[in-house]
Amino acid sequence: MSNLPEKMKAVVCHGPHDYRFKAIKRPAAGFREVVIKVDGCGICAGDCKANDGAQMFWGDDPWIKAPVVPGHEFYGRVAELGEGSAEKYKLKVGDRILAEQIVPCWECRFCKSGKYWMCETHDIYGFQKEVADGGMAEYMRFSERAIIHKIPDELSEKDAALIEPMACAIHTVRRGEIDLNDVVVIAGAGPLGLCMIQVAKLKTPKKLVVIDAIDERLELAKKFGADVVINPLKEDAIKLVKEMTEGYGCDVYIEATGAPIGVTQGLEMIRKLGRFVEFSVFGKETTVDWSIIGDRKELDIRGAHLGPYSYEVAIDLFSRGLVSADDIVTHFYSIDDWEEAFVMAKSADSIKVVIKP
Repeated sequence: MSNLPEKMKAVVCHGPHDYRFKAIKRPAAGFREVVIKVDGCGICAGDCKANDGAQMFWGDDPWIKAPVVPGHEFYGRVAELGEGSAEKYKLKVGDRILAEQIVPCWECRFCKSGKYWMCETHDIYGFQKEVADGGMAEYMRFSERAIIHKIPDELSEKDAALIEPMACAIHTVRRGEIDLNDVVVIAGAGPLGLCMIQVAKLKTPKKLVVIDAIDERLELAKKFGADVVINPLKEDAIKLVKEMTEGYGCDVYIEATGAPIGVTQGLEMIRKLGRFVEFSVFGKETTVDWSIIGDRKELDIRGAHLGPYSYEVAIDLFSRGLVSADDIVTHFYSIDDWEEAFVMAKSADSIKVVIKP
């Protein structure tokens, strides 16, 4: 018989602009399922855009299926183990863990070929109620289909909160196939961009350039390894990158702004036969001259989605001190103050905001 409470505090998304703080039934661990006591859950840019009514709610098959507890950047400790879960995941109550944000079906062609992050069903914690609620609650249930990773106890609270974003950053940088002689541009020095800078620096490119409109974030970018930083509101970023590459343009361009200008800027800035990596989630459609990709430059356009095969790498890099969440995780809020947390997360005064139930 579980000694856990029947009810818990949670933020519940009922639709665009309709997020409510409620007491709801605590999830219970079924067959091969795990329930964690949530230690923290980061607020992602996607969470902010959803809260503001982005198109993820619209269409015949909306991405967000409300009502649902949001939050996919969660971590915590095992509170309850369902039948068979201790054996399956090699866990015990009290273990510090997190799960990847995707819940693969393990039956589609992508899952069966090892490309689980592109699962055709594509269930994600915090977006689809029928799978599992997200981490903006006191407790959270991991599906029997979950991919679970242990977090070393010695990892700091800030580092634990940034494992999911760092895993996404690792996957994105890998997609760029950075070479030692490459001039790499990362557009956007938000939480993900600052993670990407640290990972890209480990690849030792010839030059690492970071573009952002906030000077304070550019200072952090330099701290994390950027060789050159550019504020596009004050300088001509395209001209500067062309000048430092003999007029050719950068070899790799990673788009992490979430703004349409980040795309058009990159297509103009990148050299012929360059590698353009798109990571961002956009709040609206982006229009470009598509002919630049084929007829003019023959670019290699690559998407980057989630953090497949990167969580263990992220945890290892944090453990060895090769990457850090310091200065990126800037604010912790109690779940009771969730509204204030969202306001701060949308503000330039924060970088990564974490809700702590």
